[in-house]
Amino acid sequence: MKAREFVAGADAAGQRIDQWLAARLDGELSRNRIQALVRSGAVQVGGIVVTETKHRLAPEDVVRLVLPEAQDPVPRGEDIALTVLFEDDELIVIDKPAGLVVHPGAGNPSGTLVNALIHHCGASLSGIGGVRRPGIVHRLDKDTSGVMVAAKTDLAHRALAEAFADHGRSGDLERAYSALVWGAPGRSAGTIDVPLGRAANDRTRRAVVSERHPDARRAVTHYRLVERFCPLPGGEYAASLVDCRLETGRTHQIRVHMAHVGHPLIGDLDYGRAFRTKANRLPEAAREVAAAFPRQALHARLLAFRHPASGATMRFETPLPRDMAELADALRKAG
Repeated sequence: MKAREFVAGADAAGQRIDQWLAARLDGELSRNRIQALVRSGAVQVGGIVVTETKHRLAPEDVVRLVLPEAQDPVPRGEDIALTVLFEDDELIVIDKPAGLVVHPGAGNPSGTLVNALIHHCGASLSGIGGVRRPGIVHRLDKDTSGVMVAAKTDLAHRALAEAFADHGRSGDLERAYSALVWGAPGRSAGTIDVPLGRAANDRTRRAVVSERHPDARRAVTHYRLVERFCPLPGGEYAASLVDCRLETGRTHQIRVHMAHVGHPLIGDLDYGRAFRTKANRLPEAAREVAAAFPRQALHARLLAFRHPASGATMRFETPLPRDMAELADALRKAG
């Protein structure tokens, strides 16, 4: 255990102990965490344990905060290989492979990114909420590859969570994805602005819904056509590479939005199953690669954010993973 001591100044008169400590710690611990420490008896004022978060301070009060050692994480760490793009005391950035689930849950109690991060980061996890665990502030679907950031401290967790909740409107966050889709948009760039909600027949899936739908959430995707593949009669194309940028971050947003405009992701059996026959219009070599592609062809290629401690802009970009690069190459050669 480690202890911190503070002396209340004249301006502390009448302030609540939890509010005052939160200000003195300058974001090092969340307000909820401080309140939990007060209730657990970890705070003393003038040598007397205070367990009431509304306790009012007086000038010259000596406040002692005892920080217990972070609890061991649940789940346990597992030695799973990670591609680390950057790591410091506050956060870690990785290039997540397709097939890796982010967080343990029903059907995936282990073998997840969280298990891997707990093992990899070890004691450098400072104890978010009192537990030595990584702070997951955004997720990628199991079969989506690409750049992810996770927090290692309460300060980083809170700052990054606020940035993702703001969806980059403040300019502190940028996210871009590469997607291989069926067909090609008629315009070189555009915006899809339609709300999403839970699908009526499957609560694990999302669907375009009316704004009046009780579950409706605004969703905005900006897309840009990067490359078209395999010209077909009538001026159409069999497939294309599209760059998608998120203005909001809803579950399955890119997958649902691209399917909504008639260009679902290659390999997406949830939202593009009806388009699998499009592979029949490809030359044989490309047809075999596209038909056998085992996942949605989506890669989080770019993530930029402001470092929660230094304030520096961090920018990470990764190329298409091998499976998507091979698919794009097969489509390119077929055309």
